[in-house]
Amino acid sequence: MRRVWLLVFLFCQLTWALDRQPNSDFRMRRQTLASKLSGGVALLFASNEAEGPNDLYGYRPDDNFFYLSGWSEPGAALLILAGTADHAYTELLFLPDHNPSQEKWTGPKLGSDNADAGKVTGFDHIEVLDHLRAELVRLLPAGRVSIYTDVPAGDETSNSTAPLEWLRRANAFPVGVSFQDVRPLLASLRTYKDAGEIERIRHATDTSMVAHLAAMRAVKPGITEREISALMQYEWGKRGCERPAYAPIVGSAGDLVVIDAAGEYSMYASDITRTLPASGRFSSRQREIYDIVLGAQQAAVAAFISGKSRLRRNQADSLHDVAYNYINSHGKDLHGEPLGKYFIHGLGHYVGLNVHDPNDYDVPLGPGAVFTLEPGIYIPEEKLGVRIEDILYIDKDGKLINLTADLPHTADDVERAMAGK
Repeated sequence: MRRVWLLVFLFCQLTWALDRQPNSDFRMRRQTLASKLSGGVALLFASNEAEGPNDLYGYRPDDNFFYLSGWSEPGAALLILAGTADHAYTELLFLPDHNPSQEKWTGPKLGSDNADAGKVTGFDHIEVLDHLRAELVRLLPAGRVSIYTDVPAGDETSNSTAPLEWLRRANAFPVGVSFQDVRPLLASLRTYKDAGEIERIRHATDTSMVAHLAAMRAVKPGITEREISALMQYEWGKRGCERPAYAPIVGSAGDLVVIDAAGEYSMYASDITRTLPASGRFSSRQREIYDIVLGAQQAAVAAFISGKSRLRRNQADSLHDVAYNYINSHGKDLHGEPLGKYFIHGLGHYVGLNVHDPNDYDVPLGPGAVFTLEPGIYIPEEKLGVRIEDILYIDKDGKLINLTADLPHTADDVERAMAGK
């Protein structure tokens, strides 16, 4: 029994161990969202603990809910009313009522009855979740009003599905209410990271680079992919990352090992890929393909213009097209054909609270954007695959900063790292 209570205590400590940004940062995000609601209302729900990821790493809050609230516990709700001529800007955080039986195992939870709840959460108004219906009836204006939430599409379900159904049955909404999807608005806001977000992504990246260097030193004939993955998770875990940012990929492509793995720090992800020769030395053909992939990445970096460049293919000023054209004009396959057809995925994606952050790809890349550049060539006939992935951001002056600049890039650098030099 002592061991059980020790584990409970440690779990509770870890739950509150996030390197959380100041409450003012989250309030600013809520106010910015409110300015885009056209006088409407935002209503979001955190997942229940039973609905969260049920894995070794425990409960992880919904990205959008955390982005707006900074709250990392299950079962909460968030209500934001945009200021209008009829009512002032209002925000409320709803917390579940205490469950004494459950709290024997999970530890005491912060509730609306706690005198310090406002100071801890950064909300002026905190209510028990059971009061949500009453507050909606009290606060929602009569007549037509738009409620922005994570409206599920088709057969999809979301955190709002069950609570919205209950609230409808309980007549919590005025006649004429309409429901709008809040996710496009939040994707637009999350396209540009603030300084606190950048620092957490940087920490996740720094620790992940240490893990990649450890993997480079460890790769040798006979070592298993599982060993490499476990080593990397240990390295970034002991430096503060709570979990992998995604399922680590350590895969063999012939005599090459492609490692796509990174940690998550305080909810923020990194994303790094390196390709290593299993023997510690690239063959001439492996080096040729590796150099082409690296050249494509460098061509994209050289073509970057803040406020103009875009990530996706066939867009104006597409960095993807720059990388593709480089690959397609350098080197040949065994049949003398260009290599462009072996670049089978996108050049990059945004990174933030999610490793594939749902941002706005239609706008040009500008200050605050964090994204990957990851060209690759995969030739099944030759059992040869190479990908090089770096994570970059654009500073306030429009300069492109490579957060993974200190990780080996060239074939020579990779071989030296694998040799421990």
